[in-house]
Amino acid sequence: MSRQTTTPTAPPAAPPTGLLGRLDRRHTVAPAGFNRWLVPPAALAVHLCIGQVYATSVYKTSMVAHFSTGQTEIGVVFSIAIVMLGLSAAVFGTWVEKVGPRRAMFTAACAWAVGFLVAALGIATTQLWLLYLGYGVIGGIGLGIGYISPVSTLIKWFPDRPGLATGLAIMGFGGGALLASPLSRQLLQAYDASYKPSVSSSTADGHALTLLFVTLGVVYFLVMMVGVANIRVPATGWTPDGFDPSSVKAPLVGTQAVTAAQAVRTPQFWLLWVVLFCNVTAGIGILEQASPMIQDFFRSGSTSAVTVAAAGGFVGLLSLFNMAGRFVWSSTSDAIGRKPVYVLYLGGGIVLYLLLATVGASATWLFVLLAALIISFYGGGFATAPAYLRDLFGTLQVGAIHGRLLTAWSAAGVAGPLVVNGFLDAQGKPGTLSASAYRPALLTMVGVLAVGLVANLLVRRVAEKHHATGEQREAAASAHDVATPGPVPGGARLLLSWALIVALLAYGVVQTLSTAVKLFT
Repeated sequence: MSRQTTTPTAPPAAPPTGLLGRLDRRHTVAPAGFNRWLVPPAALAVHLCIGQVYATSVYKTSMVAHFSTGQTEIGVVFSIAIVMLGLSAAVFGTWVEKVGPRRAMFTAACAWAVGFLVAALGIATTQLWLLYLGYGVIGGIGLGIGYISPVSTLIKWFPDRPGLATGLAIMGFGGGALLASPLSRQLLQAYDASYKPSVSSSTADGHALTLLFVTLGVVYFLVMMVGVANIRVPATGWTPDGFDPSSVKAPLVGTQAVTAAQAVRTPQFWLLWVVLFCNVTAGIGILEQASPMIQDFFRSGSTSAVTVAAAGGFVGLLSLFNMAGRFVWSSTSDAIGRKPVYVLYLGGGIVLYLLLATVGASATWLFVLLAALIISFYGGGFATAPAYLRDLFGTLQVGAIHGRLLTAWSAAGVAGPLVVNGFLDAQGKPGTLSASAYRPALLTMVGVLAVGLVANLLVRRVAEKHHATGEQREAAASAHDVATPGPVPGGARLLLSWALIVALLAYGVVQTLSTAVKLFT
């Protein structure tokens, strides 16, 4: 299954015992014979839960009615969460590398669950600031730590297929909305019999919203604990059977190892920051306006050919392509390289946005196809970024570097909706817009993607002067991970772990497709 090439020079200290001691990194080092395919479902268990942040629109209208406030005030919760995601990923990135994925994932699960419970208290007491603090700040910290904690571990387990590995994990974040959207609707309906999710004006009461947040907090914590229990790091020097690191030939890949502190001083880091910022800004422009956008594109006077229910199906379909793009395109990057695949995301995105602006209103199927491909590139950009970082900076502190890169997401999460909403506000009021009203915003995104494309083309291999010395590598290394003796998880555990993930994904996909059918009926 694998080989071990490095032996410790001194006996390692005994790892701590007890329940909290099991979170220690030394307890997570995989024993000989460990099956690395148990790690992806552990990562997915976390990402499927925190991906719920993409499903906040499900209860947005109910929140507005409950707090007797505007959509902007409720929408701020999502913005706070995304900003905190980027900031916490940047601040805690080095800590995550040091303590290992199990403690980091446990911390993320606690913060994510507590965020829901504090938000539930805010809903129950009608205190909006508690919703901001709970879901936005505390939950946002859980988002950031949970997002990066399994990624560098997967890269180390799959040095032969880093794009596939990161695509598997980050696919879960894109697919979180597939699970959370129908689950939230069904729970609200169970907690408030008067709530009709098929009616756009229907709202759930505060009691139902409170119970929803408590339920989600508990359920997500339990699912994330499955990931915490299964996550392992490979022993130092481990490589897959038959894999020779020197056989990896790519223009950007070498034997370099760059610390997180040094990486942010390289032009490559900031070029990739611009690339991610541009790709996310363009994609989020469609995601944030998906439902009203498809209705406005096919509006005649005050009525639209696309119903509210069908628009909901469109949103679900975009989530499906967001998830699939994270896996398909990131895996493709293993074959064609990271730089070429970003040329596809950005260059292809330019063409797709131009088509959407000019001929997107000619047919519903064409609009849906163009938007779905754009969102697949959006998702692929997220999933390929960690592998791109690995190519440029090595695996020494790739998790910490990834955390710093995600500040581009925070910036784009503010810039994208701001640009699109600014153009739309200048064109008229919601419910009165047409396809032409979106054209200035869409053409602006063409320019944004062009900037990202140029930045990507300028990326070169990191200069040797930025490489870590032997002493720096030793100081920056998170730990000397020594394989610990112990039982190797059997095939039953592997099957059960994957069965849980497949069942969750299947539920989300079936629910989404059943709603998306309304687009074409």
